[in-house]
Amino acid sequence: MDTAAAVADAFRDEWGRVVATLIRLFGDWDLAEECAADAFAAAVRLWEDDGVPERPGAWLIAVARNRAVDVLRRERTGAEKLRTLAATTASDNTDSEYPGSADQAADDRLMLMFTCCHPALSLEARVALTLRTLAGLTTVEIARTFLASEDTMAKRLVRAKRKIRDAGIPYRVPPPGLLGERLPGVLGVLYLLFTEGYSASAGSELTRVDLSAEAIRLARMLVQLMPKEAEAAGLLALLLLQDSRRAARLDADGHLVTLENQDRSLWNAGQIAEGLRLLNQRRPQGPYQLQAAIAACHCAAARAADTDWPRIASLYGSLARMVPSPVVELNRAVAVGMADGPAAGLALADSLAASGALPGYYLLAATRADLLRRLGRYDEAAVAYTEAMGQAPTEVEKNFLGKRLLEVSI
Repeated sequence: MDTAAAVADAFRDEWGRVVATLIRLFGDWDLAEECAADAFAAAVRLWEDDGVPERPGAWLIAVARNRAVDVLRRERTGAEKLRTLAATTASDNTDSEYPGSADQAADDRLMLMFTCCHPALSLEARVALTLRTLAGLTTVEIARTFLASEDTMAKRLVRAKRKIRDAGIPYRVPPPGLLGERLPGVLGVLYLLFTEGYSASAGSELTRVDLSAEAIRLARMLVQLMPKEAEAAGLLALLLLQDSRRAARLDADGHLVTLENQDRSLWNAGQIAEGLRLLNQRRPQGPYQLQAAIAACHCAAARAADTDWPRIASLYGSLARMVPSPVVELNRAVAVGMADGPAAGLALADSLAASGALPGYYLLAATRADLLRRLGRYDEAAVAYTEAMGQAPTEVEKNFLGKRLLEVSI
């Protein structure tokens, strides 16, 4: 492996660990990110001549820590932080390379994840901080995700870190009494990140593979750090099973392919196997486990005609009772439409439309259009397809709806 590839692999695997360790040691988010970046820059220079160290993560942490100490020694305000470092290091099980045990490394990343996803921060700030500190995305990359300018995103990140500092938000994993309350917030951030990558909210592309891949990596990290948390495993299973279909979602010309028409030989068998293994370890009970079970029904069907739609409709019913949501109800309408016929599905979709619960949500109009098309009510379907086209977020989806509109208009 060449040096560039080794540094790239280390960045993907170790960035969050390095930053988390430095935040624990020094309590300074900006210093941690700056010195972590310096350590990776040093790796680019030194690994070429010296070779890749046996423990790249330990090497990077040692270099970043030493760099932070140098910075603090030059600052008047650094003395207190250095005293804190000395006390922390003395209490750790340390060796010459890495400050803290393997368990401490896991705790550091968990603490960082829960701090980034603290409920006192806005949802947007939680996602941005997670991308920056755990995934190592640049401000420019994060700004692109939010369709914001680099300057705007930089200010949002500064405000989020300032709020953590000024509000005294603790850098820790919540105590057992609060863990159940806080874990869903972490899972929600990772799911939102995946969803933005799997079905982009704007632009010419349907997917952002980098974002969905990062969400899966972070979800896998969370499962490794919290192996007894069933919902963490459920989320990872859900992401893997959904992402397994990514290669079949577009045809060779870049046009959207519906689930029923996808070439299932293109689905990622490895991801499906891992997702099913995670899911089959326990009976689905939480919302992410239920959603993973729904995805598993699709993955288990060799052909679209073999899909167990009654079970999917039942699972959506359980999910709707657990987490009342108009989006869940819309998905249940689709499943009922497949299990019991389009008229039954349309009745549920029309009820949602009448409630006004999903204003401007293009998938509601698109669902109604499809159900009307299947009932042969083409004039009404054309109206619904036109509405959905006006609301669709990406050009790929607009083009697909336009083709369907043409079919019912002939």
